Amino acid sequence: MHETWTNWLRRERAATAALAIFAIGAATLAGAWYFEIVLKMPPCPLCLEERIPYHVIIPLSLLLAIAALARAPRTLIAVGFVAIMIAVLCGAAISTYHAGVEWSWWPGPTDCSGPIADFTKQGSLLSQLDSVHPIRCDEAAWRLFGISLAGYNALISLALAVITGFGLLARK
Repeated sequence: MHETWTNWLRRERAATAALAIFAIGAATLAGAWYFEIVLKMPPCPLCLEERIPYHVIIPLSLLLAIAALARAPRTLIAVGFVAIMIAVLCGAAISTYHAGVEWSWWPGPTDCSGPIADFTKQGSLLSQLDSVHPIRCDEAAWRLFGISLAGYNALISLALAVITGFGLLARK
């Protein structure tokens, strides 16, 4: 009997959730690289920190999909989804913090949003500072509909948390 994709997706809910997390996570990270490499918009230090959860969830979700399809123990699947949930919620927190820094709701880290430290000492360091252009965390490099990349990343992370919840609640 030929099974349709929709029937398969309904039956394999944990695997479907894990594959959705994998696809969305990979697309998000690819989008960040597109802005960096193609559009020449280098990331600030907070942008780089926002990518860390994706380096966790992309391979973990792929392994989780394989495990779900191989009928791994439900406890193992649940632990995998919990780990992904923690990672995406951390990503949402970092992204929300970064978006708040961009909107000046709270101060950002001094290494990318504060004033330059006192460099009154003489030396070659002073001459090198002319060529240094730090990427600021408190200035959004790009916005669409008033939302910055950090804001979109917060929304994507929250959507991934919802999908992770569906995967966690999926029954065999």
